[in-house]
Amino acid sequence: MINILIADDHTMFVDGMESILTGESDLVVVGRSYDGPSVIEFLKDHEVDLVLLDVNLPGMNGIEVCKEISLNYANVKVLAISMFNEESFVSEILNNGAKGYILKNTGREELLKAIRTVAKNDSYFSKDVTETIMKSLMNQRKASSKAVSSIPKLSRREKEVLRLIAQEFTTQEIADNLYISLKTVESHRSSLLSKLNARNSVGLVRIALENNLLD
Repeated sequence: MINILIADDHTMFVDGMESILTGESDLVVVGRSYDGPSVIEFLKDHEVDLVLLDVNLPGMNGIEVCKEISLNYANVKVLAISMFNEESFVSEILNNGAKGYILKNTGREELLKAIRTVAKNDSYFSKDVTETIMKSLMNQRKASSKAVSSIPKLSRREKEVLRLIAQEFTTQEIADNLYISLKTVESHRSSLLSKLNARNSVGLVRIALENNLLD
């Protein structure tokens, strides 16, 4: 069962989200928050697995809320939701701990898929958001035609895992594709994060593109 807190300052939107989620047997809406501070207050006294978090909240914006959750509620996953598909919003909230980012025009099936994916500690991005991220990474790559930094040598298996992460495969899909266990995938992911000095999957892809590791 996935306990969900919906955080958005528009009552009609929250009503819509709750009506979609209520019909799912594995999803439970345990609360609503209409501003940033109330999200943190709610987490103090309730068991929450995932916060469906609007980027623009009054009192304390979504990025600040996400940072607070990341620091003090490590077991709570954050799926950001916004009407803005701008690189600055996306990168900022991901760097502060969000596991996914979807747009408010996302359909029902994609919303449910995003929630279940993020709840499993995998990343999920709307197609348009993925394109924004990749475009930004490619621009960064073009802009920084500096000498290639010294990257630790990656094993063949680490390179395979890195390519699949770049293709947005989930941990389970990577395990199935390479015929290895989930634990082994997580071990390779941890090794990649350490070797490439990255904070998350987006960072891994950025560094991989900058250093031609996906060729």
